[in-house]
Amino acid sequence: MRALSAALLCATFLVAAAPAQAQQEDWNAVVAAGKKEGQVLVYHAQLGAQHWKDVVKSFEAKYGIKVREYDARASELTERVRVEQTSKRYVADMEFHGAASIAEQHEQGFIDDIGTIPNAAGLREGMKADAQSVPAWLQVICMLVNTNQVKPADEPKEWKDLLDPKWKGKLLSDDMRAVGSGQTMFAVLHKTYGAEFLEKLKAQDLVFNRDLQVNSRRVARGENAIFIQQIIAFATELKGLPVKVILPADGCPYTQIRGAVLKNAPNRNAARVFINHFLDLDSQVRYGTAGMGTVVQGVAEKLTDPDAKRFAQVKLMGEVTYAERTPMLKAATEMFK
Repeated sequence: MRALSAALLCATFLVAAAPAQAQQEDWNAVVAAGKKEGQVLVYHAQLGAQHWKDVVKSFEAKYGIKVREYDARASELTERVRVEQTSKRYVADMEFHGAASIAEQHEQGFIDDIGTIPNAAGLREGMKADAQSVPAWLQVICMLVNTNQVKPADEPKEWKDLLDPKWKGKLLSDDMRAVGSGQTMFAVLHKTYGAEFLEKLKAQDLVFNRDLQVNSRRVARGENAIFIQQIIAFATELKGLPVKVILPADGCPYTQIRGAVLKNAPNRNAARVFINHFLDLDSQVRYGTAGMGTVVQGVAEKLTDPDAKRFAQVKLMGEVTYAERTPMLKAATEMFK
């Protein structure tokens, strides 16, 4: 009986362990196939950022897979993918793109199922993988103030503080009628506080400009007191200048940048390995150090820069879904004619 019980226990253990072992073997096979492919072509919009280059370099060193890339604005990525997929000239393997754009591309049949991404198991609360894509990083939108013009006691604490009459004519804004940071802020605040709030914000005589990095510099020079759609990561270039990033207590809108494999990707396995590498803790810490929003657990604890740690712990207000994008663009266009 004892021998029988031991045999049954051993058999039970082996059955329980088999799926996990098989999963590990399957991923090892994916990595081996990716190495055999030897390269991956990635579409993204990091515009030459050093943190992107660092992650690429670490990936190539670890796996021996060469990364080729097309680095352009999000709208250019969307059009390039559309042309390639509709003409059946399958060039790119994968992309990092906004969640709403990937949802639209999936609807159009341009995105393949992504399969298992082991590091997705470490995603932090609120971040979820789906059958087509996984979160890779966040572009978080807050405010930037000129510290010579905005004293600590006057700093906006919440979004509603922008409605104070003293800020009339002093607020700089991205265009809310086009896909981008301005539209993200418009849509999230519309969902949270309603159209009436945005009508009152409009009455503050906003100054509009579409170049986000120029907008940050304009605030640094004192041309405007507050830029109301500051992407946190862009502010890291302004250290030493009279500016401060404000994280509203009610939260910051954000855009999820997700990794996806394109339909008929020539190097599908290498693409999946690269996406998994982006969810390594080391990769995410590189992004967190640069002020980018991160998507896995344990990043804030690894950051040593006080500002980076503060940004990593920012309260997230919400994002724009694919279903919301068109009606929100229409609402902004009508409001800001």
